[in-house]
Amino acid sequence: MTKKLELITFGAGCFWGVEAAFQHQKGVFQTVVGYMGGHIKNPSYEEVCTSKTGHAEVVQISYDPDIISFDELLEIYWNVHDPTQKNKQGFDIGHQYRSVIFYHTDAQRILAESSIKKIQINRFKNKRIVTEIKPASCFYPAEAYHQHYIEKQRF
Repeated sequence: MTKKLELITFGAGCFWGVEAAFQHQKGVFQTVVGYMGGHIKNPSYEEVCTSKTGHAEVVQISYDPDIISFDELLEIYWNVHDPTQKNKQGFDIGHQYRSVIFYHTDAQRILAESSIKKIQINRFKNKRIVTEIKPASCFYPAEAYHQHYIEKQRF
């Protein structure tokens, strides 16, 4: 019997660094960088970079919840970016770099909402968290050269 993997899609700035934070975690089966949340089909990187398509740069993660919990994935997510920065992470500025969780199940939505409340109280008392929580929509994988980009640069 094959184990059913779950999907979650995170946006937290440039997708290269976000992917690198997740791709070698025990229980993560696959990471794919791409685009979600926009209004045109099959956007290119160049189109998304204009901030006019509405897409966010995201990493879609296939994971085994028996090995890594959704809460553990959220903890990595909160630590890999600043969820109080609107449409900006580091030097990357634009709507495509927004902090967003695209949930695939109602359970994920509930846990993500609860997690935001907890970190707002425990980590970001003086700053407002701007992370959006939205239902997953059509995912468009990014061009091949973006996949595992940071890992490719090491060799």
